[in-house]
Amino acid sequence: MALPDRELQAAIAATRFGLGARPGEIAAARGDPQAFLLAQTRRMDASGPVRALPRERAEALQTFRQAQAAFLEANQRQDRKALDLRPELNAARSVLRDQITADVLERAARGATTEAGFAERWALFWANHFSVGAGNFVRTATIGPYEAAAIRPHVFGRFADLLVAAETHPAMLIYLDQNGSVGPDSPLAQRMARGKATQRQVGLNENLAREILELHTVGVDGGYTQADVTEFARALTGLTFRGFNAPTEQVGETYFRQIAHQPGPRSVMGVTYEVEGEAQALAILNDLAARPQTARFISRKIARHFVADDPPPALVARLEAAWRKTDGALDQVAAALVTSPEAWAPEPAKFKTPYEFMVSSWRAVGGAPRKPADLSMLTAMGHRPFYAPSPEGWPDEAAAWATPDGVIKRLVWTQDYAPRAIGAADPSKIAVEALGARLRPATAAAVARAESRAEGFALLLMSPEFQRR
Repeated sequence: MALPDRELQAAIAATRFGLGARPGEIAAARGDPQAFLLAQTRRMDASGPVRALPRERAEALQTFRQAQAAFLEANQRQDRKALDLRPELNAARSVLRDQITADVLERAARGATTEAGFAERWALFWANHFSVGAGNFVRTATIGPYEAAAIRPHVFGRFADLLVAAETHPAMLIYLDQNGSVGPDSPLAQRMARGKATQRQVGLNENLAREILELHTVGVDGGYTQADVTEFARALTGLTFRGFNAPTEQVGETYFRQIAHQPGPRSVMGVTYEVEGEAQALAILNDLAARPQTARFISRKIARHFVADDPPPALVARLEAAWRKTDGALDQVAAALVTSPEAWAPEPAKFKTPYEFMVSSWRAVGGAPRKPADLSMLTAMGHRPFYAPSPEGWPDEAAAWATPDGVIKRLVWTQDYAPRAIGAADPSKIAVEALGARLRPATAAAVARAESRAEGFALLLMSPEFQRR
């Protein structure tokens, strides 16, 4: 398959592989579009590994949990003291809410302003692959730190390292109820059976094991059985983190609670693991990362995200071959994607998600969200940040977003945003900067003939070529 001409390649580099073109970005990619993208596999917006929960977040979580516990205890006793405790609880909640809001706004602003659009899209893909959704206040507060500590530092490294970092972060452990998973024959279970431990609902929980197999590694058709899920869940017992009653500097720190671990060897997908404890769980995770089913499943998912809802088999094969050849070196998989001719097909086959649409709209004018209200329409569009509907994450197929209601809401947002964003700028010039050779003559003419700058810019944002990548 031949590559399109250099002008079109430059436009595709910024709008398909990246998050939309900022002013001057297509020109920057024009010299060598593939090299422009490959350079980003070695540059990250993240500053490197950080604590699972930064101290400020750990302190806010501790304060909130303590205030919540005191209020609930007083309220359950029908103690009038509960009324006096409510302001303290509300103040703690407000601090935590402000931190969560800052996480959401910071991520969107990074997407709108980064010069490494491909690197950011790649990081967002992996954050969605290892999705953790909100549900309660504490869980939501861990999502921003999770992406910063477990996802971003590893997205161009070894998949095995990314897998371990994601599965052992407190955000994932809370989301999939791993903390309460106790081996039925573990010392902790035996102690509780004798009535010598505080009674609380404990037992084997298979959520984490199931999602690792079904969604994060080999895939639902990867050849595992229910027995494998149960055995893997037993191997994972004991995997937990320092809770909110620990010293602040330790809150969120992953550790292995041996007393809760199910003893004995485990057999998962035909392999027997004689080692026990934490080594057993890590051995299974590393073996899953290395399985050919994992390479095949995730390679197809990458191709589907970047290129087409029904990706070219040849592209999937190239990604899978790079994965297996390099033992899951994700920078090499990214390089295989960028250098595959199938990924550069001229026709845009992907429909932008609401988040992608809004981020690319900010990028088109060199703008960025400045306040939480700038993101409020995402909720109306069904794409509320940090609220993925399931462990499977957000869908990125057109059927999920190219609905009549979804398109109308994009139009509503565009009509409000365009007059504020355009200023005295020329919408025809913006159209060329944003789409380059992908700009159709009919769209260029409509933008030029519009009655106002705002209307011209709105026509650009709602055009088929801007809505697709």
